[in-house]
Amino acid sequence: MTKRYELSELIRGDNFIDGEWVAAVAGKRFDVTNPATGEVIREVADSDTADARAATDAAARAFPAWRDALARDRAAVLHRWHALMVENADALGRLISLEQGKPFAEGRGEVMYGASYVAWFADEATRIYGDLIPQQQRGKRMSAIKEPVGIVAAITPWNFPLAMIARKIAPALAAGCTVVAKPAEDTPLTALALAMLADEAGVPPGVLNLISASRDNAMPAVADWLADNRVRKVTFTGSTPVGKYLARASADTLKKLSLELGGNAPFIVFDDADLEAAVTGLLAAKFRNGGQTCVSPNRVYVHSGVYERFADLLATRVAALKVAPASDPAAQIGPMINERAIDKITRHVDDAVSRGARVLTGGKRLAELGPNYYAPTVLADATPDMHMSCDETFGPVVPLFRFDDEAEAIGAANDTLFGLASYFYSQDVRRIDRVARQLEAGIVGINEGILASEAAPFGGVKESGYGREGSKYGLDDYLSIKYLCQGGLE
Repeated sequence: MTKRYELSELIRGDNFIDGEWVAAVAGKRFDVTNPATGEVIREVADSDTADARAATDAAARAFPAWRDALARDRAAVLHRWHALMVENADALGRLISLEQGKPFAEGRGEVMYGASYVAWFADEATRIYGDLIPQQQRGKRMSAIKEPVGIVAAITPWNFPLAMIARKIAPALAAGCTVVAKPAEDTPLTALALAMLADEAGVPPGVLNLISASRDNAMPAVADWLADNRVRKVTFTGSTPVGKYLARASADTLKKLSLELGGNAPFIVFDDADLEAAVTGLLAAKFRNGGQTCVSPNRVYVHSGVYERFADLLATRVAALKVAPASDPAAQIGPMINERAIDKITRHVDDAVSRGARVLTGGKRLAELGPNYYAPTVLADATPDMHMSCDETFGPVVPLFRFDDEAEAIGAANDTLFGLASYFYSQDVRRIDRVARQLEAGIVGINEGILASEAAPFGGVKESGYGREGSKYGLDDYLSIKYLCQGGLE
C-alpha cells in the first residue's frame, strides 16, 4: 500500500546523500522562490565541492551491490517508486506549479509523464540482453554482454523539474548504475521530493544522491564530478554552451556523455495542410509550459498561399489563452521562470517589431499579474535577420515566416546550428516522405505537435547534442558492452 503525502510533507530543504538528509557541509543555504509572486517557498542547501564529493563517495560505496542485484529486484524498486509518484501526483503537481509556475493541470501531467519513464525502465531492466557471436574458429567461443557504466552524474533544467530528472535516474538505476544528481537552482524542491519517494520505495542508501546548489556554486560542485574518475557518465539537459563546457571539462577522464541541448525548432505549414489541425498542433507544441520547452517551435514557416488565413486562425486562438497564476484553475499559461526570461522575450519582440514585424496579438508584458508574465504573442512578417530566427526565445511568442515552395521551406528549416525537433503539416503522402527524410533533426513531428513518449528515443543532432532518452536506446546510454572470448574449448 503506497502512502499519500500532503504538499507540505514533500518539501525538503537538505541534500539527500547516502540515504540521509544532510545540510551542506559549509552550512550555506539559498532561497527557492515562487515565480508567480517572488515569495520565498523554502531555503535549501547551497552545496559546493565538498557536498559533491560526499555524494560521489556514497555512490561509489553503493555501486557494487546495486550492480550485482538481480534485474528483477531493481525493477521491483522502480515499480514501487512509480506507484508512489502516481499516488502523489496531485501533491507533486502542485509542487511543480509552486516552484516552476506552470498551471496545475500541466504540473500533474508532467508527473504522469515522468512516472511513465520510471515504469518503462522498470520493465526494461529485465530485458538487458547480450549476444552470442557465431563461432569463427574451432575451440573458441565469443559473446558480448552489457554492464552498467558506473556512477552517473545527472544535471537537469528547471522547465520540467520532475520529468527531466526521472527520465535520467530511471534508466540509470535500471541498468545497475548509481547516481549523483543536481537539479536546477530555480526548481530543486520537486527533485528533492522525488528523492524522498525513492527512499520510501526502497532505493538502497547511496544508490541515489541528490544535492542542490545556487547559481554561484553550481559549476564548482559539478566540476568535482567532471574531474572524478569514479564518475563514468554525465547526462545533461540544458543550453548548448553549458553542454560544450561539460564535454570539454570531462574530456580528461573520457566520460560517456548524453547531452540534450538547445533547440531552434521549425514548424512548417504547407499549402495542402489541414489548417485547423495545424493551428491546434502548433498551440500544443508552442504554448505548453508557456513556450519554455526545448522542442517548442521557434520559427513557423507558412506557405504564402495560406499565410493570411493561418495567421488569422492562430491569432484568434492565441488571444483567447488564459494567462494567470497556477493557483487559478482556469490558467493555461503561467509566469515565466524569472526576470531574465522576461527580459529575453521582450528583447526578441522589440527587435522583431523594429525590423518590420506586425503584432497580431500580445507583444507585451502583463505587469498587472506579477513580475514574470508575458502575453501570448503572434508576430506576422518575420524575417531571417530578426534575433528570434537564430536564437531560441523560450517563451510564448510565435513568429510567422512566409515561403513559396518546398525546397525553400526545407532550406530555411535546416538553416540553423541546432537539430532537436522539427514539425510539418501536409496531407500529401509523397511530400511527407520527402520532407521527413530531409529535415535535419533528431525528432520530427508529422501532423502532430506532441512528440515525447517513454517508448520513443528523444534527442538531437548537430549542436542540439547526442545520446537518447527514453526507449530501449535510452537504456543503452547507461551500459557498456564487454566482449568475452573463451578459448581452449576443444
